[in-house]
Amino acid sequence: MKDKVFLTQTDTTVGFLSQNSQKLAKLKNREANKEFLKVIDSLDTLKSFVRVPKKFRKIVKNSKKTTFVYPNKKAFRVIFDKTHREFIKKSRCFYSTSANKSGKQFELNFAIKNCDIIIYDKRGFSEQSPSKIIKLSKNRQKRLR
Repeated sequence: MKDKVFLTQTDTTVGFLSQNSQKLAKLKNREANKEFLKVIDSLDTLKSFVRVPKKFRKIVKNSKKTTFVYPNKKAFRVIFDKTHREFIKKSRCFYSTSANKSGKQFELNFAIKNCDIIIYDKRGFSEQSPSKIIKLSKNRQKRLR
């Protein structure tokens, strides 16, 4: 399972998930050293990866469909959507990226051709608005998207 690429409807849009960031980078034609967002199943799991600045703990706890870039330059989104979280819960954490060619719209044929396993649920596949991205420092927050 560690080297598989999953195609699934995420809490925001159709995405590729994997525990292998190099495989996702190759799939997306992206530099291997460029970090991917990690989607995680809970706030407790988040604590094992980063320290949330005290000033922003309440915001992180209450923000849905929001990706936070932490002072250590790592990006995480806690999944609150019940259906998607059930899938994430099995491994607690996945690298995530949109299921499209870089800079392009979602194409089902491209997505199916480039994944190993399709996770299809009652929601189907639909391209929705991406998550908000907020960069946190010790004392400031800056909205990136």
